[in-house]
Amino acid sequence: MHCLKCFVKILCLVVVLDVFIVGCSSINEKTTDKSSVGEDKIVIGFSMDTLVHERWLSDRDIFVARANELGAEVIVQTANSDSVEQEKQVEYLLDQNIDILVLVPNDAAKAANLVKAAKNRGVRVISYDRLVKNANVDLYISFDNILVGELMGKAILKSAPKGNYLVINGSPSDNNSYMFNEGYKKTLSSEIENSSIKLVGETWVKGWLYEDAFKYVEDTINSGTQVDAIIGANDTLASAAIDVLAEKRLTSRVKVIGQDADLDACQRVVEGTQIATVYKPIDKIARTAAEYAITMAKGGLVQTNDSINDGKYDVPYFKIAPELVTKDNMVDVIINDRFHRLEDVYINIPKSQWPKTKQQ
Repeated sequence: MHCLKCFVKILCLVVVLDVFIVGCSSINEKTTDKSSVGEDKIVIGFSMDTLVHERWLSDRDIFVARANELGAEVIVQTANSDSVEQEKQVEYLLDQNIDILVLVPNDAAKAANLVKAAKNRGVRVISYDRLVKNANVDLYISFDNILVGELMGKAILKSAPKGNYLVINGSPSDNNSYMFNEGYKKTLSSEIENSSIKLVGETWVKGWLYEDAFKYVEDTINSGTQVDAIIGANDTLASAAIDVLAEKRLTSRVKVIGQDADLDACQRVVEGTQIATVYKPIDKIARTAAEYAITMAKGGLVQTNDSINDGKYDVPYFKIAPELVTKDNMVDVIINDRFHRLEDVYINIPKSQWPKTKQQ
């Protein structure tokens, strides 16, 4: 089963990348030569780490669509989780005389050099969703990532108030991984101290890889360790845990949580194999980032609601609130917000049991 799932994931990735390459070619052809789009047209360089995870496809598409609506052009580059490749791609973007760089860093520390290169050319930088460390970016736009972790911790604690916990953190090169960890550890701290909860295992998954998370959970279960609850730092890692549990026939006993509100995660929530996920409104972050990028490229100021220390500098932080999603509020949060369609989320549920929506 594991090999088949891996094959399917790889096949899907190949298809996604093929589609992305075609899409990017058309975007680049329209924007590479700035003189062809006019001196007054804003050109945005959007350097992304990966498109493997479902949510990043939405970020890209919504961002580009909003920028185009406002008359700007976007050059999208994706590094496939490779810092060296991202460095080359940022140099390429800067060579296209972009007006502003929007950066989703693969590595929070190494990306400081990318920010420096941009600023040396007089190009302002927006750190998108992931913070670049020690770089003094012009703007950080993201969600309240510590709150994301807190929501996860509270939900899993409610479902499994005692027992053995397994924690699967995200990539150690992604600053968000530490913010999520801070959030759920803060929520669980008193239970850990009084031994109601015991952390029987914790790992960090480089590149947020499904396969590595699967192996870690599989090895832990095979070692004879009893596990009562699993925190996956995103829905991909949660899905890896649940797939192991399904093979071991443990999904009804072990509680699992993730975040991102991926479609398959929402399906698992309504089916009962994942207790909850956390919705981070991609439409809001992508549209706002596109709007702010254009304003900043024109030399204007943008309104933020917080600041964050990147390890060396305090940088402006536009922070967006996340929301916990359970079976009970799936329609209110996900369906009514049009993040996913009812028929897609409830595809494995008998139609007679589908809930009502505002659109019905």
